[in-house]
Amino acid sequence: MGENKNVVTVMFQNSVVVKGIEKKLAELGYKVSSIVNDFERVKIVAPGTALFVLYLPSDVLDDKAKIASLNHIVEYVKEAGKNMLVIGEVKYHTDIQRLVPDIKMFDWVNRPIDMDKFRSIVENAMENKTEDRKKRILIVDDDPSYAKMVREWIKDVYKVDVVTAGMQAISFLLKVPEDDKVDLILLDYEMPVVDGPQVLQMLRQDPATMHIPVIFLTGIGTKEAVSRVMALKPDGYILKSTTRADILGYIGSKF
Repeated sequence: MGENKNVVTVMFQNSVVVKGIEKKLAELGYKVSSIVNDFERVKIVAPGTALFVLYLPSDVLDDKAKIASLNHIVEYVKEAGKNMLVIGEVKYHTDIQRLVPDIKMFDWVNRPIDMDKFRSIVENAMENKTEDRKKRILIVDDDPSYAKMVREWIKDVYKVDVVTAGMQAISFLLKVPEDDKVDLILLDYEMPVVDGPQVLQMLRQDPATMHIPVIFLTGIGTKEAVSRVMALKPDGYILKSTTRADILGYIGSKF
């Protein structure tokens, strides 16, 4: 059986820019078809599609119906285990991630598109399955119930591991193979025996872990407490009272 070269562009209305993208894809040897504002067809054509290319209109944030449709598109592609490129303006990237959390699973391509780089972008997307592209997050928290809750919140978007002690985190990270590395650590600030600041210090002293972004989890949101946390120069902090949507949005902003 030959390689699947079927690419489907998805848009809310016909676009001259998308026509140019489709022409480029055809020149590269792909079989291209399009879906315009009939998003149920995404689910229908997904089994035979190698890659979706979603083009976001400039007014996508101004229309609740479009955001709802966008959530459906992302859900259909994710459920089918397919990959997708999302083309949009950089100025609304973060807001789109907040409103459509699962879109983080797919590569974002800024408009205007650099056509010189477009071939490598498409080829890379064609080679990677969605399930292999999830970022890996390690949750370190001595409260198993809280760690489990956060894991449930983010597991559909990220690959998630949980440990309940600081030294467990160090041991875990040193055993992780290079090709399946941890991309981000959510680290409880207050833990018995070895607390969050001590773990952070150990991570920063080891060449194997020093570059992994660390976000502190803290239950105390006073100005003084936050100042103590940030003085240790983590990559950020999240209050434990933060909602699922805000946690997903904050984590997404770090990638």
